[in-house]
Amino acid sequence: MMSDESLPNVFSWRGRTVRWDSFGEGPALVFLHGTPWSSALWRPIAEALSAQFTVYLWDMPGYGSSSKDPSHAVDLGVQGELFAELLESWGLDRPHVVAHDFGGAVALRARLVHGAAYASLALVDVVALSPWGSPFFNLVKEHAPVFEQLPAAVHRGAVEAYIRGASRRGLSADDLAMLVDPWADAEGQSAFYRQIAQADERFTTEVEPLYATLTEPVHIVWGREDTWIPSDRAQRLGERIPNASVTLIDGAGHLIQLDAPAALAAELTRWTSGVRDPAGRRGRQQG
Repeated sequence: MMSDESLPNVFSWRGRTVRWDSFGEGPALVFLHGTPWSSALWRPIAEALSAQFTVYLWDMPGYGSSSKDPSHAVDLGVQGELFAELLESWGLDRPHVVAHDFGGAVALRARLVHGAAYASLALVDVVALSPWGSPFFNLVKEHAPVFEQLPAAVHRGAVEAYIRGASRRGLSADDLAMLVDPWADAEGQSAFYRQIAQADERFTTEVEPLYATLTEPVHIVWGREDTWIPSDRAQRLGERIPNASVTLIDGAGHLIQLDAPAALAAELTRWTSGVRDPAGRRGRQQG
């Protein structure tokens, strides 16, 4: 398990332990990670935005330093319900929200199914439109119990290869370790394959017809070279959400936080500054 030092606070929910942190000053801005990531992926950008916002980072159950009990479901339905209750526990009525990967589906479900309210929503290379899942992802879904029994070294090699494929630029040794280490021990190995086994497109299919009901400002950001979720999804998603804006970032794959950190930070700073001061917010755009 990862160290709890970077996420010192605990939210307990239905037997799960959710680790979280908040810092900064200003309106609330909450980050959601995806799979197989953790809040560590967002921390540098959260720190950059903490001069303007009180930022919140958290690891979903089954990820990072939060609990990984094999008996606890970690599907998108559970995570969306938990997120709505986590916001309530923080006393956040209408925070700004930035979500990546399947964190997008979690944020959308919390909003559309569980009654959460947002001041704005930024969706970054998100899982939101069916179908989704890479060939490796779907293979694991079908044979998760077999993959859970892989020797540790073989498992680590498979996870490293899988994660490397999400980056356009290539990953440094430190970044690769940050992403792989939570899954490297016995608990992490079981959790890695369990979260894939429980991935189900019905959780996005259920809410796709509701995207047209979103009323808050929504901005969609995508790595133009994303091979996990191709960038044509950005425009398709933008067409489903009233008045959504879309930006594509060159030279970035799915791990846009590591492929193009400066460009992503600049884009989120521009966007969040605009929604914090609506008079400065731009209309629809395409990068």
